[in-house]
Amino acid sequence: MNMRFLDACWGKPVDRTPVWLMRQAGRYLPEYRAIRSKCTFLELCKTPELAAEVSIQPVEILGVDAAIMFSDILTPVEPMGMKLDFVPGPVFENPIRSMKDVEKLRIPEMEQDVPYVLETIKILRRELAGKVPLIGFGGAPFTLACYMVEGKGSKDFAEIKRMMYGAPDVYAALMEKVTTMDMEYLNAQIKAGAQAIQIFDTWGGVLSPSDYASYVLPYTTRLINGLDRQNIPVIHFVKGSGSMLDTVKLAGGDVMGLDWHVNLGHARDIIGPQMAVQGNLDPTVLFAPKTFIESEVARVLAENAGRPGHIFNLGHGIMPSASPENAKFMVDCVHRLSQK
Repeated sequence: MNMRFLDACWGKPVDRTPVWLMRQAGRYLPEYRAIRSKCTFLELCKTPELAAEVSIQPVEILGVDAAIMFSDILTPVEPMGMKLDFVPGPVFENPIRSMKDVEKLRIPEMEQDVPYVLETIKILRRELAGKVPLIGFGGAPFTLACYMVEGKGSKDFAEIKRMMYGAPDVYAALMEKVTTMDMEYLNAQIKAGAQAIQIFDTWGGVLSPSDYASYVLPYTTRLINGLDRQNIPVIHFVKGSGSMLDTVKLAGGDVMGLDWHVNLGHARDIIGPQMAVQGNLDPTVLFAPKTFIESEVARVLAENAGRPGHIFNLGHGIMPSASPENAKFMVDCVHRLSQK
């Protein structure tokens, strides 16, 4: 098996820098769109054979060093008692706004409530045997709570902040319940065979560093500390966290995901050598000519300066309109330019 990705997570030397892409199983691939055209997004997530098929596509097409299971971060929230739809973005019909709403939420029984996620992992472990490792994932408690309270994506996150500041008891009760659910969900993925876990905190960066420390860090720390992490590296990605890397580091984990707004070398100086990093090419670089893509790959690799514990990735998910040809070229550049 290609072990570069797992070795880099643990800070071990590798023959070349491993690379995978957030959202690598997605709409930019014609092969994905062909499958997606026959079912809804939720049907795809809940059909293990199809979810496994689209998870494998980028491994074969792009030559990446890890697969990530196809699902959505809100998958385990729906069985908590919240109706989820995609129109096309995620929407909850009845957002959480009161203590009564929080009390109604249940902690799912993962094997009964999200069996399709666990079956997808089992299929992928069989299909990927001897090829590349499999990454499982979930949303961080704060990002999940944002969707649950706002009801959908938001520009200002006024509702979640109103709850944080004005009804801290409701916020704390919600976060405790979501964190417990999240822990059980990710541990179920590990039990099913996930070889690494990525925690996506897409909206963690909408808070000030002090608010992040007060309202997010305790819950993410409890989540990471509660995972069955023996030989399972945990990647913690907080989008927009460049001004608070020292605080994000306190949550724990083995790898810190970096978005494209920070210099990777400077981030490593702050984080320290004991934690690996993942990132951090601007996703829009894939729209550029190949000469520019290659120069930007070289720049990110140069910022790392040959230090062990670097996984190359985009600074956020690959865009639906990105070129598969350019994505493959980027992967090839990483491997070629970093070869020892």
